[in-house]
Amino acid sequence: MKALFLGLFAFAPLVAGAASPPPAGAGAWIDLTHAFSAETIYWPTSDPFVQETVFAGRTEKGFFYTARKFSASEHGGTHLDAPIHFAEGRQHADELPLDRLIGPAVCVDVSGPCLANRDYQIAVGDLEAWEKKHGAIPDGAIVLLHTGYGRFWPNRKDYLGTDLRGPAGVAALSFPGLAPAAAEWLVQHRQIRAIGLDTASIDHGKSDKFESHVVLLNRNIPVFENVAHLDRLPPRGAQVIALPMKIKGGSGGPLRIVAWVPAK
Repeated sequence: MKALFLGLFAFAPLVAGAASPPPAGAGAWIDLTHAFSAETIYWPTSDPFVQETVFAGRTEKGFFYTARKFSASEHGGTHLDAPIHFAEGRQHADELPLDRLIGPAVCVDVSGPCLANRDYQIAVGDLEAWEKKHGAIPDGAIVLLHTGYGRFWPNRKDYLGTDLRGPAGVAALSFPGLAPAAAEWLVQHRQIRAIGLDTASIDHGKSDKFESHVVLLNRNIPVFENVAHLDRLPPRGAQVIALPMKIKGGSGGPLRIVAWVPAK
């Protein structure tokens, strides 16, 4: 896997805007992806992940063979929100350039206020406080917001604030997200590649206007949702690869996201 990562960064200069160096020295790979299964959390009005066995066992010719099929909504589990999801005329999932999906990451720990208040909206002050401690968010960073809610996966009620389905479930959603003012601050004052977090939406659960989505996706900044294991990332220094299923014309899709974390 390390060889693959080095290879990807070897051709980074060929991708417009990709300037991140390859990882060097000792370190470890961290998978930031929740596996897809019947337990995977989806929006209350979305169809869940379904996997069916087409064949499993010995064939009539004597060799073992397994094949399955699956169906799923674009937005569920660890997934990508492409800009077109909330911004007319912006990029689809298959149109995102690689330099938006591969790069250095910063991990902003806001788990304290988020775990204390399920409806917390991450504010400009939270980002400024992080920068006072760790330095300014660098140009070209992938920003990952650690709310602490990954610890509740895959318990729907603890993670989403409700286990209801349908419109009643949407009305009962309760989890933290990024305040629209903070999203606007990021696009106005920082040059970020992408942003993600460990909840079901970049907007907090009670939002009905999805203003942070609109702000970010209008700037062609992709959003990663339901990211796993953000508690294992350092504030700075990780390199991230976030490659979604390349669905032509897609508004998003399942995402495999991993991070290379150098040894301390």
